[in-house]
Amino acid sequence: MGTEAEGGWALTGLTLARGDVDRATVRRGDEEWLAAAWADPGTRVLVVTGGKALVRFSRDGAELVLVPPAEAPDGIRLLLGTDGAGTAYFAVAAQPPGPGPGQPPRHGPPPGGEVRPASLREAGPLLGDRHAGLFTQAVALANWHESPTHCPRCGAPARPAQAGHIRVCTADGSEHFPRTDPAVIMLVTDDADRVLLARNRRWPERRVSILAGFVEPGESAEQAVAREVAEETGIAVTGVRYLGSQPWPMPQSLMLGFRSRAAAGQRIQVDDEEIAEARWFSRDDLRAAIADRDILLPPPVSIAHRIIEAWYGEPLPHAW
Repeated sequence: MGTEAEGGWALTGLTLARGDVDRATVRRGDEEWLAAAWADPGTRVLVVTGGKALVRFSRDGAELVLVPPAEAPDGIRLLLGTDGAGTAYFAVAAQPPGPGPGQPPRHGPPPGGEVRPASLREAGPLLGDRHAGLFTQAVALANWHESPTHCPRCGAPARPAQAGHIRVCTADGSEHFPRTDPAVIMLVTDDADRVLLARNRRWPERRVSILAGFVEPGESAEQAVAREVAEETGIAVTGVRYLGSQPWPMPQSLMLGFRSRAAAGQRIQVDDEEIAEARWFSRDDLRAAIADRDILLPPPVSIAHRIIEAWYGEPLPHAW
């Protein structure tokens, strides 16, 4: 869940903040090395399309279906990194190989288990550290390449470069880098250590979570925490403390986790535009609401789940 740290918790083992490969930054511009790595049958490639990749599910968890370069389809090649044994890992932003989308690679799936396309939301919690890290990075880059296909300065086409980690304008040579939007997500507690949970108007009925919002230009993350809580619920907070972060490439966010305190005697006033309702929950309240099916919590893949769980003090009852 998390470890104690000065002023709060330090979240560890976040589902999409894992990985154990070297991102091989120095190799991204080495065309000779990239060509040799792609020609090596020992190189492994993850094929991503529409935010999904082929995953083999079993009773023990899940693993990505990785193919050698010769069996990878055409598409934008993305260098993901190398491991300690020197194996290179790439992703290809394209349709999966085989007779059609969602089909196993031509050499057949690994023996045993169900093989099918899956998203990070579904497969992330079941993958080991290496595959979770590879999948997260691949989806983040693939999503980015789907949007800025032209130079934002002059409108000319922009081509992938640096092994898929930048795009270069074909007219003026300007370089453009992957976009990551910083967002804050925060646990707010009152003087009775109750947690503030809210339902966004766009969510299904009963779905609740902690508050979140994007950091604005010229604003610190701590300022964004206080502003978002005040705007959405009318609650003023103090003692903002950082907990941890997790990439959320759906499509391009980095979630910065915080906790904060609300002064006593404040009344919740939701903005009635983004937030439909909000209320305080004690641990007993939360347990009862879950048991009665009154609420649904965020899934384990999210940092919101882990923050709520750290406050709760034990694994959350299944309710998502």
